[in-house]
Amino acid sequence: MVTSQRHSSCKRRIFDLSSFRIYVRDMPQLMILIGCPEGMKQMKIGMIGIGKMGGNMSRRLMRAGHQCVVYARAAKAREELAKDGAIAATSVADLVAKLDEKPRAIWLMLPAGKVTEEMVEQLGGLLERDDIVIDGGNSFYKDDIRNASKLALKGIHYVDCGTSGGVWGIDRGYCLMIGGPKQAVDRLDPIFSALAPGTGVIPRTPNRANGDSRPERGYLHAGPSGAGHFVKMVHNGIEYGMMQAYAEGFDILRHKDSKDLPQDERYGLNMPDIAEVWRRGSVISSWLLDLGAAALAKDPQLKTYSGFVQDSGEGRWAVEAAIEEAVPAAVLTSALYTRFRSRQEHTFGEKMLSAMRYGFGGHIEGKEPIDPEPVIKPAPARVATTDAAE
Repeated sequence: MVTSQRHSSCKRRIFDLSSFRIYVRDMPQLMILIGCPEGMKQMKIGMIGIGKMGGNMSRRLMRAGHQCVVYARAAKAREELAKDGAIAATSVADLVAKLDEKPRAIWLMLPAGKVTEEMVEQLGGLLERDDIVIDGGNSFYKDDIRNASKLALKGIHYVDCGTSGGVWGIDRGYCLMIGGPKQAVDRLDPIFSALAPGTGVIPRTPNRANGDSRPERGYLHAGPSGAGHFVKMVHNGIEYGMMQAYAEGFDILRHKDSKDLPQDERYGLNMPDIAEVWRRGSVISSWLLDLGAAALAKDPQLKTYSGFVQDSGEGRWAVEAAIEEAVPAAVLTSALYTRFRSRQEHTFGEKMLSAMRYGFGGHIEGKEPIDPEPVIKPAPARVATTDAAE
């Protein structure tokens, strides 16, 4: 149950969310207490890469009482965060120097690959024994294993942290999947706790009373180096599959008024309303559906989108992992390939199909109906099942 009251001494509301409180003040620059346990240690942490994710994560940490030293190549990004209370550094070396509490911790929110690799290498030459580098981006887990080994030679800890939450994470919190040595992960617990969503109003899962409480609060120490990004990689592969299932389902609904169907079987279905009703009590409700419903409510025909769908890499790596482990992953693989397909008007494979169709049947491109007349067959009798509610 959520209750609300206005505090008498300042412009803020207190929302009682049962297991923790969130204080939201109407005036800018003031603290939001994000469900951190009382007495939690405040830390000073470096943040390199302060775009949409890194910037908002810094703000969330500062609202929880932590101090952030931030760096990005763009001076404007540094200046914006400085207005919110961060300490802006003019270079990576300057950031390290401004972290005067040792051992130091530096969080990277950079693109996976060369940029992150070069930054890890640079930090390896600036940091000291027992300092910690956290890669919170979407790096490949095998790169984490290699980076951890290199830094370990200098006594520097490396922690990989798969981070889910997107642009909404500043308010909703971030789901964190962490890999690395226990000593380093435990030391960073105040940071992870502040970034994570907390227990909120989600009911406890039965039989978890004696388990690790961190997953219930939105963060997990998954295992040694690379384990965090591996779990996040599979998470994103599942995300691809879920999104593709929604996309295909709504495509079927959208075309139920096709001229190729018998007149009495055509329906002009309301996409925004269907998305909305599925959000409420349905077994397929999810945050992804929430986002889809919001998009349809704003633009029912989705005219502002081209249908060009990019992939960020984790979907490919998830499929590669499935191949290495000989695990069938038909849904994840198909979803990834569909994203590839979305970027091309006509593929070479489709040209090959046309060539073969011309070869065996003389079919000429553009000279045939796009949608051939359907063959009308009697609908088969349907048998009710125990899964009818789904």
